[in-house]
Amino acid sequence: MTHLIVSDVTLTFGGLHALSNVNLTLEPGLITSIIGPNGAGKTSLLNCVSGFYHPTQGHIQYGQRNLTHASPHQISTMGIARAFQNLELFRGLSVLDNLLLARHHNLRYSLLHAVVFVGKASRLEAENRAYVEKVIDFMELEPYRKNRVGNLSYGVQKRVEVARALTLAPRLLLLDEPMAGMNIEEKEDIVRFILDLKKEWGITIVLVEHDLGVVMDISDRIYVLDFGEVIGSGAPDEVAGNPRVIEAYIGDE
Repeated sequence: MTHLIVSDVTLTFGGLHALSNVNLTLEPGLITSIIGPNGAGKTSLLNCVSGFYHPTQGHIQYGQRNLTHASPHQISTMGIARAFQNLELFRGLSVLDNLLLARHHNLRYSLLHAVVFVGKASRLEAENRAYVEKVIDFMELEPYRKNRVGNLSYGVQKRVEVARALTLAPRLLLLDEPMAGMNIEEKEDIVRFILDLKKEWGITIVLVEHDLGVVMDISDRIYVLDFGEVIGSGAPDEVAGNPRVIEAYIGDE
């Protein structure tokens, strides 16, 4: 089990400070939520952790590995996966093909093995397909496996996005607003999946989410960002009673 430690991370775009001296520790095996008003820097922080942005200053450590300047490809091989707020799926391909493509980094065999398709190539293909089938079963996507992603409802596409991240077999899963745009029933399904991933799969989860009811119900720890700074952290009841957090959300009386 591995900790993720973000130390004094600052991210600037010209004169704009998206993040300012952000410090947080993500403990293994827990659900940690990052909340804050629009423009607070939540997605920017996930972009730094997943390698899409590199911090202007500061340090990001995952176990013994330095993520500060690592690429998204390198980070994905370290057991960290991400589901995006804006769907990053191949809309013209089936659900099954989208998930199989996410496992391509595991297909390490030569051109000869690929042509003959015996031995190592056949074994790796079978292992990858078996893992994808496990994810499809867990995310209850069996009825949609052969459907083109672009023809599915938005709620199902969001489930496929989470499933795509799971096919990387992560130990740390970053979820960027996985319930955005969903109805109540679809949100309940995603909450159930998240809780089962923690309990049954032992995955550490980082959740960025605007639905504070969901966040307070399922989070072990919460960090609150406002204008790129951490203004509060702790257990849900601590955060709910933090005056700075209340001010950021509903304004100063």
